[in-house]
Amino acid sequence: MLSIVHVLSSFGVGGQERVALDLAIGQKARGHQVSVISLAPPPDGAMADEFREHGIAVDRVEKRGGLDPTLVPRLARALRTMHADVVHTHNPLPLIYGAPAARLAGAAAIHTKHGRNPAGRANRLLRRAAAQLAHAFVAVSETTLEQAQAQHDAPRARMHTIANGIRLDRYHPDPAARAKTRAELGLGDAWVVGTVGRLDGYKNQALLVRAMAPLLAKGARLVIVGDGPTRADVEAARAALPDPSRVVMTGRRMDVPSLMPAFDVFALSSQTEGLPLVVPEAMAAGLPVVSTNVGGIPTVIDEGQTGMLVPVEEEALRAALQSLFADKERARRMGARAREVALERYDYGRMVDAYLALYQNAISKRSSTGMRAS
Repeated sequence: MLSIVHVLSSFGVGGQERVALDLAIGQKARGHQVSVISLAPPPDGAMADEFREHGIAVDRVEKRGGLDPTLVPRLARALRTMHADVVHTHNPLPLIYGAPAARLAGAAAIHTKHGRNPAGRANRLLRRAAAQLAHAFVAVSETTLEQAQAQHDAPRARMHTIANGIRLDRYHPDPAARAKTRAELGLGDAWVVGTVGRLDGYKNQALLVRAMAPLLAKGARLVIVGDGPTRADVEAARAALPDPSRVVMTGRRMDVPSLMPAFDVFALSSQTEGLPLVVPEAMAAGLPVVSTNVGGIPTVIDEGQTGMLVPVEEEALRAALQSLFADKERARRMGARAREVALERYDYGRMVDAYLALYQNAISKRSSTGMRAS
């Protein structure tokens, strides 16, 4: 049995937190002791309760303002108390502090890069220095791996690719959930495009609102699930429509599996991505996906079969959505094929097994070089 500790920036709702949750659930099911540490100040974000509900121990080692030289020793003490064998960091901030803390605690240090993670020069230098201490550096897609190599994020010999997996049993076509959600959101029998994600500049939801405008005028609806720093921008794009009521903004929701069946198409308008979990989740729910052609998304969507890929352009996004609006039977066939592909490729058990194998390899190398602290 391993003592595995995941280190997160916060317990907010986001892709890295959900990957960590699924990993933790799978690792616990395989008999390991799993904990998660947030570096954010209180209060806890919504994901903390989800970890607790699945029996994952939740802790916090708070980062103080600015560059915090005390965080590494404080985090190392917590890891020693947990008898950590493996410390798994997710995204830049946890890498910067978690990798050296793992080394001080005598644990194997594993890092996952979930996206491009653009940053200034000082932050990049800190990340590269910390990555020298990681036993393995994982990218969630081949595109993300190429970005990591181009940015010299870590030594190439320690780089690996493990695609994100999802708990597919949670996502499936559900007529009862569809009817309930449509009634709750006032969607009626409209053709509905849905999107789920943090409202920020990278996700670019305001672009989707503008692209949908002609379809909304023809009776379609758009549902935006999520919250974040660019909510005001999205709301402004919505307010500029002739009928803003045709765009439903739900805010943050923790019941996404029950919302997905209410959609007819899933859309993503991101400017940059790694391998977002929400795409195979939507596919598993039986939805065709229209997405910008960025990051690892082209490795998920089979163009013309399970969805459509477009440039980060309003007109291109609009044209793809209009084509499915005009041929709803084609959209239905794409969604059925998308579900088949999701079930074939994205079972999260494979992801859990791949990480456990990587952990064991890192532990073996650490032990053989005498890196375990007393």
